[in-house]
Amino acid sequence: MAFLHGKSAAVLHGVNNLSSFLNDVSVTQDVETAETTVFGASAKTYIVGLKDATISASGMFDGDSGAVDAVLVSSIGSDTLAPVIVAPSGLTGNERAYLLQAKTTSYDVSAPVSDVVSVSLDAQADGGADSAVLLTSLAAITATGNGTSRDNSTSTSNGGVAQIHVTANSLDNTIVFKVQHSADNSTFADLATFTTISATSTTSERVTVATGTTVNRYLRANYTTSGTGSITFIMAFGRR
Repeated sequence: MAFLHGKSAAVLHGVNNLSSFLNDVSVTQDVETAETTVFGASAKTYIVGLKDATISASGMFDGDSGAVDAVLVSSIGSDTLAPVIVAPSGLTGNERAYLLQAKTTSYDVSAPVSDVVSVSLDAQADGGADSAVLLTSLAAITATGNGTSRDNSTSTSNGGVAQIHVTANSLDNTIVFKVQHSADNSTFADLATFTTISATSTTSERVTVATGTTVNRYLRANYTTSGTGSITFIMAFGRR
């Protein structure tokens, strides 16, 4: 087991990398329990119900366009779900992370006379949190290709969720991103396909792979374009 230092943690909120503004983040997961205790029992018994998850984060205020204040002010009160990645080990391929789609429920700015102006936020996950593997690092690509395959040691049989976050894009043509899977690390098939991204657009998206779907042992990112320029993105997949 390898322990982690918190300095490497990262947070992506939609198309925005908030890591350079935040210095603390937590993902809390819980599950409802319903009591099933009957007459004659000597101890209470329970069954589990629905899962839930929330995010809390805090850090430093920045009021520039596209910085933390602009992002969070626009998200508070919005019914639009923002895909979020919380990566305790940082945004490097093959590291573990948590995938959520969330609504900001509170945003606080604090300006003490003797200290730095700070921010804090809370967000409610819609659909819980998924433990995932980062299929790529947050990095730029310039042409059609495939990411490095990620080995799960075995297949799984209950679908999953894929997320992509495109934070910069100077491509002059469209690009299609997919998650592909393979049983032998040789022949790959499409597992999840994201909406085609138009020239110079940034976006984030979450795609669900249906419950009961087999997800083979190996996963990789796939991208196809005929454009020139570059696009910066990260892709992740959480098995269920």
